[in-house]
Amino acid sequence: MHITLETDYAIRIVDRLINAKGRIDAKTLSERTDVPQRFALKILRKLTEGGIVKSYKGAGGGYEIALSPSEISLYDIVELVEGTYRFSRCVGDGYNCTCNKNELPCAYQKVFSNISEEVCRMLRKQTFDKFVK
Repeated sequence: MHITLETDYAIRIVDRLINAKGRIDAKTLSERTDVPQRFALKILRKLTEGGIVKSYKGAGGGYEIALSPSEISLYDIVELVEGTYRFSRCVGDGYNCTCNKNELPCAYQKVFSNISEEVCRMLRKQTFDKFVK
């Protein structure tokens, strides 16, 4: 199991912006993170809409981090890019379980729900201030 490439790139972008200590343009950010510029712009749009990054237009424009590193967790990035983390689709809203029609949620749903909650808890604890160089 892996996080998506988009989430991996988003984490790299946030890390670079935190360590830049100021504005950085999309082209430079793309080069420094090894993220294709088109993909970086897509991710930056999500990060800006999510309030994690500020965007500035025009000469001297670019991007900078909007929050302190202690206010941004790995969970925030995963949720912003991928949506709410769920270990299995059967934990999602509206899923029709076919494992055991007599007992809902079934034993698998209970275990998968617990795993999902634990992963989310661990991701929330990992804030970017722990990674500042």
